[in-house]
Amino acid sequence: MLAELGCGPGRTTAHLRDLGLDVFGVDLSPVMVGIARETYPDLRFDIGSMDALDLADHTLSGIASWYSLIHVPPRDVPPYFAEFRRVLAPGGHLVLGFFESEGAPVTPFDHKVTTAYRWPVDDLAKLAGEAGFVEIGRMLREPGEGERFRRGHLLMRKGE
Repeated sequence: MLAELGCGPGRTTAHLRDLGLDVFGVDLSPVMVGIARETYPDLRFDIGSMDALDLADHTLSGIASWYSLIHVPPRDVPPYFAEFRRVLAPGGHLVLGFFESEGAPVTPFDHKVTTAYRWPVDDLAKLAGEAGFVEIGRMLREPGEGERFRRGHLLMRKGE
């Protein structure tokens, strides 16, 4: 079972399902979960916080945190990684999508939902590593037309 944490209106959760994965979504916002449930009634969406999941230890094979950690103040990120590690099964995978800071330190910016943060890819990978994740791969993508920032993606595996 895979969880998309910070699923918003559920588009990525549905995409993962369409790829053949057994997935559900979790979001803090009851409004977003309501939209997701209405749009994708065949999928499970739960209201919850990424740092206090209502899941037993070691129950997930994977977590997608696709542009959701960007809303967490930098000093508060380590407990999120600890929670991700708690719910992942041994060898489970974590994929992170975020806005990359292009050589600058962690940088706040105005986002349509709430304040968000651009991260140096090495800093985010280091925090995940300190929580017990092993980096498998990374990708940086320059902004496309109409996009403001470079995109960062990290693929991590829960270490021993």
